[in-house]
Amino acid sequence: MGSPTSEVLDRLIHERIRLGIVSALAAEERMSFADLKRVLRTSDGNLSVHARKLEEAGYVKVSKGFEDRKPRTEYRLTPKGRRALEMYLEQMETILSEARDALERT
Repeated sequence: MGSPTSEVLDRLIHERIRLGIVSALAAEERMSFADLKRVLRTSDGNLSVHARKLEEAGYVKVSKGFEDRKPRTEYRLTPKGRRALEMYLEQMETILSEARDALERT
């Protein structure tokens, strides 16, 4: 039987690349596409797909512009995204605590 907490995890954030994106943006005010790609060690296509899902959910804000005549895409975590990450982390802490307690009982 699963924990009630585990059933309400934000599936959008729970995916590895998306969790990496929101975590990186929680630590930095803004990051470029290139910086996120480097930090997450992922492909352009993979990062684009996952960042778009977070943008559609209102978790990240995307700004596009030019720097030295080169296109530049920057990402920021929105207040909604920060709240979603905080809630996700609290839920994960609860799940981990329950798992530790269960292991100690065995």
